[in-house]
Amino acid sequence: MFIPKALTTFLGAATLATLPLMGLSEGGNQPDIAAETAGRLPLEDLRSFAKVFEQIRQGYVEEVDDRTLLEYAIKGMLQGLDPHSSYLDRRSFDDLQANTTGEFAGLGIEVGIADDHITVVTPMDDTPASRAGLKAGDVILRLAGKSMKGVSLDEAVEWMRGPKGSSVTLTIGRKGHKKPFDVTLKRDTVRVRSVRSRVLDDGYGYLRISQFQLDTGTDVAEELIKLQKKGALKGLIIDLRNNPGGVLQSSVEVVDAFLEEGLVVYTEGRNEAANLSYSAEPGDLTEGAPLVVLINAGSASAAEIVAGALQDHRRAVVMGTDSFGKGSVQTVIPINNERAIKLTTALYFTPNGRSIQAQGITPDIVVERVKITRLKDSKRPTEADLAGHLNNGNGGADRTSEDRAREQDERDNWLDRDNQIFEALNVLKGLNLYAHRNRGLRERFAHADEKL
Repeated sequence: MFIPKALTTFLGAATLATLPLMGLSEGGNQPDIAAETAGRLPLEDLRSFAKVFEQIRQGYVEEVDDRTLLEYAIKGMLQGLDPHSSYLDRRSFDDLQANTTGEFAGLGIEVGIADDHITVVTPMDDTPASRAGLKAGDVILRLAGKSMKGVSLDEAVEWMRGPKGSSVTLTIGRKGHKKPFDVTLKRDTVRVRSVRSRVLDDGYGYLRISQFQLDTGTDVAEELIKLQKKGALKGLIIDLRNNPGGVLQSSVEVVDAFLEEGLVVYTEGRNEAANLSYSAEPGDLTEGAPLVVLINAGSASAAEIVAGALQDHRRAVVMGTDSFGKGSVQTVIPINNERAIKLTTALYFTPNGRSIQAQGITPDIVVERVKITRLKDSKRPTEADLAGHLNNGNGGADRTSEDRAREQDERDNWLDRDNQIFEALNVLKGLNLYAHRNRGLRERFAHADEKL
């Protein structure tokens, strides 16, 4: 199962749930595994564990029952492996299942651990966290007055849970701010709409994928149909910025929507069952329209699969900044009816054999998110402003200085809202123009050959 853990834990849910990658283990051979393991365990280390266990039982300032202590031991064992392996209690397991539908109760924010602090990876679109203005990189210093330093990810998630409508105050540290500040958020039901689209310009579409849920592949196909009903696509921007990943199969389906054939992703692990590959089937839903994929440091896991695959197949230009670099695979293994473990079992690789783990996807064109101030030219009259000017020889409408100023203001609005989308749109227009010119040259040469 493909799950980014430290990166994609939701406040109000334990983790971003995904489809099984290798299938859920049913535990049918657990007695054999237990017997084999017992024969290999170092006796002296087991004695040390028993001594520590007994000291805690008898000497800890508060009484803790044996079952709780053993559960803590399991959690610590998994937490010591890597940031993405973890123990899932009943609530966490239920949350993992529920999140595949894209609806859960919480604040709508993904968090991870950086320098021993709970850190915001990205606020989800249209949620209490995003509406409150939380940003990627914000550090949660305190929660309801309690320090978050050294707190585990699961504990932080647990503390941030609460009934819908209740409020929680977060103390935030933000780069560029001299002092921490408080943000009070009201918990709500978070309904994640994973795919949105709109037309940016004549023939140029925009597709935003906020995360990969069970139905994301189908939703992408539906949104593409909507865009094409508004006119033939000359180009498409696929926005994966701040997308924490999610369902592996959905990421494969999204890539498949833009490829005619070829490998999408493959995985490698210690066990044979972990070695899998996924390929595209015939049928490019955009009929070869130019693509630009936008990524940033908040693009992780399944989002990196999509960007890496389209980049390797030279199907898209990848723009933005380096992605997060989460390239490991997790399998959820039920222990009983109420509990499970989430274990890192493999690494995934792009079609060209690149491991994304701890490196990420490097964009073809680096474009930082910046605020741009345009130096406006002094307003000058044009031919169309002059009294008695001649009409256009082809019958076209006049373009006065006022018309040009209005068009410039529209472009400035794009720059103010999102300079990365603005640059991506320019690249798409250039690719489309270049393709048309090449096609025209080929047709002219072909026609010349026929004459010869």
